[in-house]
Amino acid sequence: MSRRTLPTAALTALCLGVLSSAAGQGRLPPVPPLAPALTVPERLDATGVLAAGPALLAEDAALAFDPGVVALTDPAQPTLDAVPARRVVQPGASVPGTPADLNASITVRYGPGTPAAVLLLMPGYLGGAGSFDRLARQIVTLHPTWAVWAVDRRSNLLEDHSALLGRDIPTLQRIVRSGLPARPASSLPFMKDWGLDTTLRDWHEAVLEARKLTPNVFIGGHSMGGTLTGLYAAYDFGGVAGERDVRGLIMLDGLPGLMSGTPLTPDEYAQAARNPLGPLPGLNGLERSPFVDSVVFGPVFASRAAAQARLAALNPGALAPGGGLTRYPATNLAAAMGQLEQQYALLPFLALRSGRPTNAADAPNLGAQLLGGRGARWITGPKDPTKPVGWETDVTSPTDPQDFTRRFITPLSDYSEWYFPNRLPLDLAAARTDTRGTPFEKTLPVWYTAQLSVPILGIAAAQGVTTEAQYQQYAATTQAALTTHTLPDAAHLDITVTRGDQVARWITDWMQPLMR
Repeated sequence: MSRRTLPTAALTALCLGVLSSAAGQGRLPPVPPLAPALTVPERLDATGVLAAGPALLAEDAALAFDPGVVALTDPAQPTLDAVPARRVVQPGASVPGTPADLNASITVRYGPGTPAAVLLLMPGYLGGAGSFDRLARQIVTLHPTWAVWAVDRRSNLLEDHSALLGRDIPTLQRIVRSGLPARPASSLPFMKDWGLDTTLRDWHEAVLEARKLTPNVFIGGHSMGGTLTGLYAAYDFGGVAGERDVRGLIMLDGLPGLMSGTPLTPDEYAQAARNPLGPLPGLNGLERSPFVDSVVFGPVFASRAAAQARLAALNPGALAPGGGLTRYPATNLAAAMGQLEQQYALLPFLALRSGRPTNAADAPNLGAQLLGGRGARWITGPKDPTKPVGWETDVTSPTDPQDFTRRFITPLSDYSEWYFPNRLPLDLAAARTDTRGTPFEKTLPVWYTAQLSVPILGIAAAQGVTTEAQYQQYAATTQAALTTHTLPDAAHLDITVTRGDQVARWITDWMQPLMR
């Protein structure tokens, strides 16, 4: 998972129960029926609140941010915000037992409706399409005739964002404190089948649609999305390797094998397994534990984090809700960023670099250090108890914290995947990089890694979870030409949200010669 092996004992201590589901009880509105091609643009009324409106063509559906959100000083911001974007939900892979309206392939589409090229990007572990909002806009700004389609996996349809998108501060504060109710695990038994095959076949539907628009189709992903990118290219789709659909593969601080660990036996796959993140329920336990619901992430926590990000975007300097994400007085921006900033992050793959806390006392975080966080610390409270902990933006850091919180949740997408299916990391642990000659050869047909020949672009974060050497080792198992770069000073999450456009330029410069 990381640049070095994480201590098993430390992972076990952290992850016991972390990936076992204990979904909270509650009721949410039913998922809306799935139309053959549902387009979800948005417009804002005079008060800045989301309003219903007619479906717009892709060229007309620019994402207009809530004017109540704090303005940024980034000179590129007006150009990025002007990039047209829309959310499209269309039929995906048909999975027996899954309600028909959840058999869906979902993309947030940036750029023109009839593009010269399409890049489809898959988010990482626990991530949503919103994690690509800034990068997608940067790429389209550089090449306005190209489109970027950010993928939301089908479980994003289980989320209800309605209470998070307005500017009702008391409501947002209540959500920060207690979260939105989670769907009961017992109501989602069909999620046991939402694994690698379902994920790749949903993605395949979007790729095939893109190919109807242009022959210049590329796929890529961040973190686990980079893993899925390589597995898609090597997957058997009815006798055809996935790579035949695309011009090239882009892997952003992630690659096949990243979440695999040691090879699984059929008994481990059925009963209980483990990957570099810790214990995984086996197939027999997935109906009881269909999605990740743990002490560090789950649907309730995800809604709390989204509400805190929304408050930070609306009023970064105001006092964060007491009893929320921090046990000490903090501003909205400090409460939103404190647990993700690399120095204070619990896990090295949930970290970025944006700034530093002010008026903060801290102490060494030995648990995070055992998990690979170099010099990790935790904030114990304010130095001056009469003032809250604040947040100071570091303009030399890769990520602008106000831009990050501003994009965290929008009418089109959000940064995280609240109901992340446990079946997917289980399948990744079984598939590894190739299933030929393994017990999973027929059920997870990752067959063509050795024959893979489309070009690969690998971009590592300097302080992330991959290296250029790891990309080279992976490429050596294929026949693909490899190009690599490293983003300096970047943590794992910075690579898709960085304020600069270096990653976007590496991508577009690499794609351009492959166009036909």
